Amino acid sequence: MSRTVHELFDLKGRVALVTGGSRGLGLQMAHALGEAGARVLVTARKADELEGAVAQLRGAGIDAQWIAADCAKEADIHRLAADTLQRMGAVDILVNNAGAAWGAPAEDHPIEAWDKVMNLNVRGYFILSQYLAKHHMIARRKGSIINVASIAGLGGNPRGMNTIAYNTSKGAVINFTRALAAEWGPYGIRVNAIMPGATNRPGAPPMGVYPLDIVERYIDGRELYVGVAGSQRLRGFVGRARQLERRLPREDAAGLELHLGPTEGPAVGGRQVDALGHTWRER
Repeated sequence: MSRTVHELFDLKGRVALVTGGSRGLGLQMAHALGEAGARVLVTARKADELEGAVAQLRGAGIDAQWIAADCAKEADIHRLAADTLQRMGAVDILVNNAGAAWGAPAEDHPIEAWDKVMNLNVRGYFILSQYLAKHHMIARRKGSIINVASIAGLGGNPRGMNTIAYNTSKGAVINFTRALAAEWGPYGIRVNAIMPGATNRPGAPPMGVYPLDIVERYIDGRELYVGVAGSQRLRGFVGRARQLERRLPREDAAGLELHLGPTEGPAVGGRQVDALGHTWRER
C-alpha cells in the first residue's frame, strides 16, 4: 500500500544526531527533524550554547538532548557516539554539520590552520560515520547520513575570498559522500550531501561576499536530473543562478534534510543537493 506524503516524511520513532547543532544551520536542521517527529540530540563544543539550543528546541515541543564534544578529536567523537547510543538507544539519522573555516592567501596559509579545518570538516565526519556504521547501522542494515558540504566545494572563489582549506575540505566531503554511499549502500545506509550557499543566518556577510558566480559556472547550461532515484526524472537546463539574487532561507536547507533523512525513504544515495535545490547525478 502506498504511503501518503505526510507518512513519507514522518520521523516519529527516529533518532537524529546533529553535530554543530547549537546554532546556525545545525540548530535549524535540528528544529526541522524534531518538528517531523524525531528525537534529537545536538552536539557542539560549548555546553552553555547547547543548553540554550536545547531549551529552544524543547520550547518548540521537540524531544531534545545534548552532549558536549569536540568533533575534531577522535576520543571525543567516540565518546559522543557511544554516549548517544546508550542514551538514545539508536541513531537513525546522522547529520555531519560541524565545520570550521580560515581565511588567508594560499601562499601564507598557516599549516596549523589547514589541519584545524581538515580535522573538523573531513576527518571528524569520517570518524563519526565510521563509528556509528560499525557499531550500529551496518548491523541494523539501515541508516541515513547527511553530510553538510558547500557550493565552495565545487570550485574556486572570486578574487579576495581566500579560503583554500575550506574549499578543499568541502570538495573532499562531496567525494567522501559519493564513495561512502557506494560502499555502504548494500547495508541499507543512505549517504547524501547538502551544499548550502548563502543562507539567512545571524551575522551573515553581505550577499556579494558569496561566490554566486561559482554556482553560475557549474549550473548554467548544464543538464541536470530533477527528482529522486526510482521516480521519473525530468531533464532540463537550469538558467543562470544569478537571476535569483537572494539568500537561501535556512528553512530551505532544512527541507532538503527532511527529504534525505528518512531511513526508509526514497532510495537516494551519493547525491549532492546544492543551495538552489538541484540534484546532481553522476553520469
